[in-house]
Amino acid sequence: MADHAAGPGPHWALRRARDEDLPAVGEVTLAAYAPFTRGPDDPYVARLGDAGPRHREAELWVAVGPAGRVLGSVTVCPPGSPWREVARDGEGEFRMLAVDPAARGSGVGRALVRHAVDRARELGAGAVVISSLTAMTTAHRLYETLGFVRDPGRDWRPLPEVDLIAYRLEP
Repeated sequence: MADHAAGPGPHWALRRARDEDLPAVGEVTLAAYAPFTRGPDDPYVARLGDAGPRHREAELWVAVGPAGRVLGSVTVCPPGSPWREVARDGEGEFRMLAVDPAARGSGVGRALVRHAVDRARELGAGAVVISSLTAMTTAHRLYETLGFVRDPGRDWRPLPEVDLIAYRLEP
């Protein structure tokens, strides 16, 4: 799919990530997730900071501001992507929604989620599912305002100390 602007905000637009965006995507993701990790020794930190695999194995989308500054990103996980965690056949999934702390409240996160949902539907999904850390209450509120509902039957633990809760959006 070619790069294209979608859902522009006052001073930003959405497009597929490019190779040159990857370091900034990693930095923004680390900054957004910092309150939810156990610090630099947390093994998930390396995964958050390395946007390359998401870019190669899924669809990495970015919100870019003036001069191409990355303000946020989201990973859309199409069928067959190793990044899918909770989606079943006929469902879309996205992961690692991240907004630069300086861009919070600008609508970037909302636009990225809407785009991820639209993209999942373009790929044939009848519903969209996500999982989120229990502590990410701001993200939960955003998902709920966009129509996502809790799906407790899909809550899970990738590690004994990491609780993830699931949300689902019907068509």
